[in-house]
Amino acid sequence: MSSTGPESFSRREPGSISRRDFLKKTAIVAAGALIPLAALEILSPARAQALVDDAATGPLHWVFLVDTYKCVGCGFCVKACKLENEVPYETEATRTWVERYVLTKDGGFHADSPEGARDGFITPKIKIGPGEYQDIKPEDIAKAYFVPKLCNQCNLPPCVQVCPVGATYKAPDGVVLVDRTWCIGCGYCIMACPYGARFFHPKYRTAEKCNFCYHRLAKGLSPACVQACPFGARQIGNLNDPNDPVAKVITTERIAVLKSEYGTKPQVFYLGLDQEVR
Repeated sequence: MSSTGPESFSRREPGSISRRDFLKKTAIVAAGALIPLAALEILSPARAQALVDDAATGPLHWVFLVDTYKCVGCGFCVKACKLENEVPYETEATRTWVERYVLTKDGGFHADSPEGARDGFITPKIKIGPGEYQDIKPEDIAKAYFVPKLCNQCNLPPCVQVCPVGATYKAPDGVVLVDRTWCIGCGYCIMACPYGARFFHPKYRTAEKCNFCYHRLAKGLSPACVQACPFGARQIGNLNDPNDPVAKVITTERIAVLKSEYGTKPQVFYLGLDQEVR
């Protein structure tokens, strides 16, 4: 991780909003629901370099890199995130989670994320509902893998567009933040996020999501999930620094992003992402 901390900035003060503007913002949410879902876009180095150029508005632009080849589904990242960011451990709500994908030889597809994988995947059975599991024999499995997910810190975040009071905003270093003191709990940002990365905090009842552990970045520390991963599956870096190890991977290797058809320009990049990932 780059040792450079996030730039200081002042959040814009929320202004008044007219009924017309409020309805326009609401319409964005409704329109988003009509867009068909797709899995991912594979980016060539040239396409990735274009993203770097697009993001190059200052010396610092935080991005996240997930190497699915290295993820073993241990859940240490989820547990560390909950403890670091005061998300009640016993609830299913979580800022980051890990999904398990299992493809069987007969063409079957199965995916689950029990409790967000906070305790890892302690059984080979696939969770299909509350207290319901499906047993898949090892000899029937063609392929299985894990995919960590989190807020994509979009360059064009729909959550910022629909927030009627300015509680959700984007910092100059690319991280999308939530000001709990301004959030009114309307839920429009939760509906607008195509990645399902937002939820209501069980205690504060305000919008919550991953912010790359912004308080840790300010101290020159890695996010809790990055520090907790024993295999280096999660990394964070400065996309605008050509010497940053994460930036080098993004601009030189075959990477992917999720749901590019929404035009949000996600800033979480993946290595080894399969087309089955939703």
